[in-house]
Amino acid sequence: MIRFGIVGSNWITERFIKAGKQHQDFTVSAVYSRSENKAKEVAAKYHIEKAFHNLDEMAQSSEVDAVYIATPNSLHCEQALVFMKNGKHVLCEKPFASNKAEAEKMIAAAKTNGVTLMEAMKSTLMPNFVAVKENLHKIGRIQSYFSTNCRLSPFYEQYKNGELPNLFNPKLAGGSLMDLGVYTIYPIVELFGVPESINASGNVLSSGVDGNGQITLDYNEFKANVMFSCISESTLPTEIQGEDGTLLIHHISSPKKAEILFSNGVKEDISEQEQFEPMYYEIKEFIESIQTNSLESPHNTWANTIATMEILDEARKQMGVTVTKENE
Repeated sequence: MIRFGIVGSNWITERFIKAGKQHQDFTVSAVYSRSENKAKEVAAKYHIEKAFHNLDEMAQSSEVDAVYIATPNSLHCEQALVFMKNGKHVLCEKPFASNKAEAEKMIAAAKTNGVTLMEAMKSTLMPNFVAVKENLHKIGRIQSYFSTNCRLSPFYEQYKNGELPNLFNPKLAGGSLMDLGVYTIYPIVELFGVPESINASGNVLSSGVDGNGQITLDYNEFKANVMFSCISESTLPTEIQGEDGTLLIHHISSPKKAEILFSNGVKEDISEQEQFEPMYYEIKEFIESIQTNSLESPHNTWANTIATMEILDEARKQMGVTVTKENE
């Protein structure tokens, strides 16, 4: 049984707890929030024994084996280091860190302290993405890749009214690329590795973060184009176009369906039935890595994380996104 501490008290932690309860080796023993009242509120709601509002105290607790970090992006590195130095395993929400330099610090700490560290990129571990990897050869030589993740943020109205929600705050490493675009980038890295070059452009808002943008990744034999936005919507699927057919992935951030449209007109549904909550699969991967004494996941590898962070760093640089001291 792995006793988890939850760092953060937003909506995604609720989904994490719900998914974790489906795994036989998962339990939540503690929760942390900067607000003592909020920590106690979450603990009471989910019948969690310990509520902390001091991060160091939680990191030193003998009742916590691992932590799930779901706080603003700029806090990931600092918080992960605190827990790893205290011998705790860390499952850290995407994007893994504010930048590549922070990601490298986190990985170095995992090695030094002998703990498991994994980026919580659920999509690449879900059954329908696994099906994509297993069936990719069927479409022949890859000619083009297109992916989009555009969702109108419920916080955009607040931003337009003069407020500064986390998503739109450069000091928290916010922006559409970090929040949504990462879901389009990581799968490409998982499938095809590191691109030869990238070209990015975007709409930088007055706060200094990107509201939307586009990136072209050059893989020599083909180009991958991605779009991301937190100020508009898109319903388009991800397309991987090959000489023998096109593979469609519906909802790239949480693949619900995958199918192949062959050049001869035949259609094949390669979708796999999901038996569990979407976040279950990342929890399963993380727990198995801990139980087998693996410092990193064999699928959501550190190499994938670093390559993704490099792309995010370069794209933000090209877009002119504000980088502050908190996320340099």
